[in-house]
Amino acid sequence: MTTLTGRRVAITGGAQGIGRAIAEALIRSGATVALGDIQVTVVEQTAAELGSGTTGHRLDVTDPASFASFLDKAAANLGGLDVLVNNAGIMPIGPFLDESPDLTRRTVEIDLMGVLTGTRLAGRRFTDSGTGHIVNIASVLGTLASPNAATYCATKHAVVGFSEALRQEWRDTGVRISAICPGFVRTELIAGMSAPGPLERFLVVNPEDVADAVVQEIAKGVSRTVFVPKAVGVVSRGSTAAPTALVDMLFRLSGGNKVTEDLDKEKRAAYQQRLEGRDDEA
Repeated sequence: MTTLTGRRVAITGGAQGIGRAIAEALIRSGATVALGDIQVTVVEQTAAELGSGTTGHRLDVTDPASFASFLDKAAANLGGLDVLVNNAGIMPIGPFLDESPDLTRRTVEIDLMGVLTGTRLAGRRFTDSGTGHIVNIASVLGTLASPNAATYCATKHAVVGFSEALRQEWRDTGVRISAICPGFVRTELIAGMSAPGPLERFLVVNPEDVADAVVQEIAKGVSRTVFVPKAVGVVSRGSTAAPTALVDMLFRLSGGNKVTEDLDKEKRAAYQQRLEGRDDEA
């Protein structure tokens, strides 16, 4: 088992899903964890259930003051801070022209601006001390693209590019930055979505798979972009060299378009309602 004993980690969107799985994996590896989430009651309950000194705090990633307060509390409770995992995000699915401007703005504020804000705030702490690691949870849709997910793809492409730019900018500073690009993760975010059989085995992963990748990246202490599973990265990198028409044709022949086009709206209704009815989601 990878050992991260003594590492102190703050995780956004930590109440459930990928965030909770990351916290569980980190605790098993010996790290101590502080969770932030807009769902304050849920995040406090999650922290209590995880134990091992885990704390839960209200966090609105769209509010820089809230983010700064979260990092202050995390550092105070953990005795310092070594790692920030920017995990909070939402995933609207549907035709872009039908998407409300408010939902578009909200997605950009959470999925992109929240990452930029957290990276800036934690990055200042880490560069001052000459050490630290920021892990940004992106997506395979940050390197590929899919219909009915235009805004989400836009934010995740930005997160990948942002992380890779800082990899260059922070070289020799002692501060590391990683972008984790999983396929579709079995959480509430993909409710009502499904992939054809072969693609399901290739593209859809469990939260625990992402969590294991995060633990491994922190342990390795390098700055890079990582795909979960690795085979997705092979396809992603290969697509950049192939003609656009060929990439689009193979995407449709594989059934990739069906993942975001053929939605079970009944199964997705509860999540969609939360997207449209809450001020924030993590």
